[in-house]
Amino acid sequence: MSTPVNLFDYESLARERLSEMAYGYIASGAADEITLRRNRECFDLIRLKPRVLVDVSQVDTRLELLGQTLDFPILLAPCAYHKLFHPEGEVATAHGAEIAGAVFVVGTFSTVAIEEIAQSTAARLWFQLYVNPDRGFTQEMVERAEAAGCQALCITVDTPILGTRDREKRSGFHLPAGMERANLKQLGAETSRAQHHGQGAYSLLDAALTWDKVDSIRSFTKLPVILKGILAPEDARLAVEHGISGILVSNHGGRNLDTVPAAIEALPDVVEAVQGRCPVLLDGGIRRGTDIVKALALGAKAILIGRPYLWGLAADGAEGIARVIQILRAELEAAMRLCGAPRLNQINRNLLWPDR
Repeated sequence: MSTPVNLFDYESLARERLSEMAYGYIASGAADEITLRRNRECFDLIRLKPRVLVDVSQVDTRLELLGQTLDFPILLAPCAYHKLFHPEGEVATAHGAEIAGAVFVVGTFSTVAIEEIAQSTAARLWFQLYVNPDRGFTQEMVERAEAAGCQALCITVDTPILGTRDREKRSGFHLPAGMERANLKQLGAETSRAQHHGQGAYSLLDAALTWDKVDSIRSFTKLPVILKGILAPEDARLAVEHGISGILVSNHGGRNLDTVPAAIEALPDVVEAVQGRCPVLLDGGIRRGTDIVKALALGAKAILIGRPYLWGLAADGAEGIARVIQILRAELEAAMRLCGAPRLNQINRNLLWPDR
């Protein structure tokens, strides 16, 4: 293939270079993959309404988020097992984020420990937390993330158990020899190397996670806390009542419960429920700069990408990730110009064509 010009080109490159098992892990969703497909299809159904004769000679994509100034509203979502896609794993991802100037949300199930990732990069890091049944370990993990310099804590709340992932099971997905969840090493090899769909995997996730436990985590961290995996507006209202700093509207990339709405479908009701009391972010299905405009128009403060940057990682390591972000950022700026909205605060529902 010639030089990739969009994110789909990077998917093709990744598919050529990865094993069937590794590519299947990126590509697959839950059960019949209805929600996986819907995440993408719903973006395609939203139509933009461009305005013309507007001065778009200068574009400004800067924003304030959780007290931090970002150059653009594109973050790297937490994804597990980066060494499946590149020998340097999350270190290469962090380097790519640094090159592009993006925030990287490091996952609990990373194949490089948070301390090593942080020492390897000047990139801005957040940390995604899977709450462990061992409360002491969970607190220690949060403290490690703080000590490593992470600037926000993103608690995944939609995964009391893993979803029904048929494609992963058919491909025999497993952690290859020498690969482990590096952040969990102190829990022992049985836990850090527990197979993804084996019984041991269930010891990694707290199926009894409740609002009380979220409150407890908030009590011992200084970091702003975001809840990842909220779709229902009722849960969004509860999050605000519990003092959460931000909400990430997500259906786990279509990988947990099938037949739930696309994230972009759920976004407007969550934004309405929150009433501006905390920022709302979105992940799931973003492939184009126009998708970002649509998400921001429906009330998202910023978006996160997952699969696309893993395609870049598989294709060309850190440089591939940086290029994926650069392509998406350039597309966003072009879409803003063509919509007649050169600043982020000018992107709103007026840029969406009304349904008839």
